[in-house]
Amino acid sequence: MDDKKMAVNLRNDDLSEETKTLISSLPSDKDSTGINVCKYQGCWYTHHFLQAVLNFQKNFKPQDTNIIVASFPKCGTTWLKALTFSLVHRSKHPSHDHHHPLLSNNPHVLVPYLKMNLNYYSEKPDLTKFSSSPRLFSTHMPSHTLQEVLKDSTCKVVYICRNMKDTLEEEENGLVDEIIDLCSLRNLSSLEINKTGKLCEGRDNKTFFRKGEVGDWKNYLTPEMENKIDMIIQEKLQNSGLKF
Repeated sequence: MDDKKMAVNLRNDDLSEETKTLISSLPSDKDSTGINVCKYQGCWYTHHFLQAVLNFQKNFKPQDTNIIVASFPKCGTTWLKALTFSLVHRSKHPSHDHHHPLLSNNPHVLVPYLKMNLNYYSEKPDLTKFSSSPRLFSTHMPSHTLQEVLKDSTCKVVYICRNMKDTLEEEENGLVDEIIDLCSLRNLSSLEINKTGKLCEGRDNKTFFRKGEVGDWKNYLTPEMENKIDMIIQEKLQNSGLKF
């Protein structure tokens, strides 16, 4: 199920009064599919995704052993989730295990999104199935949205970034080599579960796998688009000590 269908299935009646009041005070617009969006803490959200963000900020209680995979969309999130899960559970599920969870589950099932999977449909989601430590979660929410919730926690945030232009197109010996092979784009995308399976909200698993080629953006972006993105990156990295 895509974002538009998810939004249709949830009516404005499902929004809390607090969220409705907040939305009325925020900058608003419509996205490319015609869905209403509003700008909150510098990011544009559909109304129900905003509800999920607010649920997270209000109710999530991090544990110090939590591991949160954080990324911008199409930066290698699926791959990083697979790597993180494999490393954390390597004792229980060695990479040569023929019943390894990654062989029968999409990485997004094993490492759920805080916003989409856990807080989208419930103000206080049931986290009892994540009782074992460390709990693995993921998010596309920016750092300033997470900051207030995580400020008193020593939980780990694993962050991955990628050339912004590449996000706009598609998409040690022994143990380390085995994990790399298990979590390779080639292997993950060829698994039957990722060819034909679906996530709980109905989205096809195969939509998370594209070419995985560095520089393929050159086949999709015009020089004007490339220059505009370069200027945005330069502006955002200004005075950070980072160079692109």
